[in-house]
Amino acid sequence: MPRLLWLLALAAALAAGAPAVTAEPGRVPLPVLEVDRTTTCVAPPDVMRREHARMLERRKDLTVRYGVRGGKEALTSCIECHADRQTRTVVSTPQAFCQACHDYVAVRLNCFECHQGRLGAVRSGAVELGDLSRWLK
Repeated sequence: MPRLLWLLALAAALAAGAPAVTAEPGRVPLPVLEVDRTTTCVAPPDVMRREHARMLERRKDLTVRYGVRGGKEALTSCIECHADRQTRTVVSTPQAFCQACHDYVAVRLNCFECHQGRLGAVRSGAVELGDLSRWLK
């Protein structure tokens, strides 16, 4: 129950755009997240906090199974808005957008085991959709 209360407090603080809260001794401080407010996300922040993993999973299925690429729901679009403006990444530093939240809630961040978490990065050896047809014969 106390963990649920902390998660609710996190959601309320993030929704209000509050700065990091000083943690109690032995507690992990809330992450400080900077978001590009000049654009709108595909869903409101409270929905994204709860559902982004399912949204990304569904998008992955659409891309892998049906070749749907690009658009506002693509992972590259998420990175464009959420990447740190100095490091140009959403992972690899404790302050990076994705890394900060996943560290806080102790959830494994595995999107970037295959995908690049940097603005404008292209993974070396990436296979274009057209290249797959020769392997599917």
